[in-house]
Amino acid sequence: MVSVVLVGGGTAGHTSPMIATAEAIHQIDATAQLLCVGTPKGLETTVVPAAGLPLRLIPPVPFPRALNLDLVRLPIRLRQATKQASAILREVGANVVVGFGGYVSLPVYLAARRSHIPVVVQEQNVLPGLANKVAARFAAAVLTSFPDTPLRGAEFTGMPVRRAITELAGRGRAADRDAARRQFGLPESGPVLLVSGGSQGAQTLNDATLGGRERLLKAGVSILHVWGPRNFPEGEVAMEDAGGARYVPVSFVEDMGQAYCAADMMLARSGASTVTETGSIGLPCVFVPFPHGNGEQYRNSASLVEAGAGLLVTDADMTADKLVAVVLPIITDPAKLAAMGQAAVAIMRPGSADRVASVVLKVAA
Repeated sequence: MVSVVLVGGGTAGHTSPMIATAEAIHQIDATAQLLCVGTPKGLETTVVPAAGLPLRLIPPVPFPRALNLDLVRLPIRLRQATKQASAILREVGANVVVGFGGYVSLPVYLAARRSHIPVVVQEQNVLPGLANKVAARFAAAVLTSFPDTPLRGAEFTGMPVRRAITELAGRGRAADRDAARRQFGLPESGPVLLVSGGSQGAQTLNDATLGGRERLLKAGVSILHVWGPRNFPEGEVAMEDAGGARYVPVSFVEDMGQAYCAADMMLARSGASTVTETGSIGLPCVFVPFPHGNGEQYRNSASLVEAGAGLLVTDADMTADKLVAVVLPIITDPAKLAAMGQAAVAIMRPGSADRVASVVLKVAA
């Protein structure tokens, strides 16, 4: 029996491909023993158990970007977390470690290297994170979601997406549209705009949506607004325009596949998971990249934008007026929406989770 340890966490950008890969491994080898490793503060504490996967927790080891006390404490924290990771790997008899990046990954990578356990790196973004840059130097395999990710020895396999998304791409969003709209209390007719800033939400997107919602509703566009748990305002309720279009606010959506089905277009950050999932199912997007970090979100959406499958608006430019001006001409034009959706599907590679799982099992053997 092969023992696979999957490590990643913090946001959906890490947890979604981790869960997708775990599902694909079990599809190929039902006897495989799987264990996920995350941190106590990440989204993984909710979504990993919900997916039926076992989870162990170790403290995150963030890398300070400034000279401060946290930087002085870094070696101690890293050593302690690596020691905990080593104990977990020994306990489960790990044959391979699959890492998806994030603050939790580096200690597990180092623990695996010390124990001579092979490592497989899966990088979701065009611009790789620090933990995956380090691990790529000694990994048995380095897999990327985008073809031009600059990692040593990288193989482009595509982003692992959950089987539910793969199946949705196969049958088409239209098959589940009416049921999804009923689930969220949206009208079955008329265009729907989905707004989501990822698992944590995005204030810029929330503010623009609030400022533009009355104009969108009057134009017959309904809105499914996923605020993010930290941003959801107390007392915010659904509202309906005289013409029948509805604004439906929610804090969080467990199954984003259903939200995708309900929508004709999406306003989103351009995290790697969002770009890949929406592209694979042909949902046109207006991408508003997160303005901080190393700029990976600009690069993530570039291929879809260049192909005419999506639009890019900077965070500084995303206002209520800009939202209305960009969305209305497209979301009210079925032919334009269809063309954008077809362009997106042509770019995103299907079957990525199975490809990653196959590499993992080969390395483990």
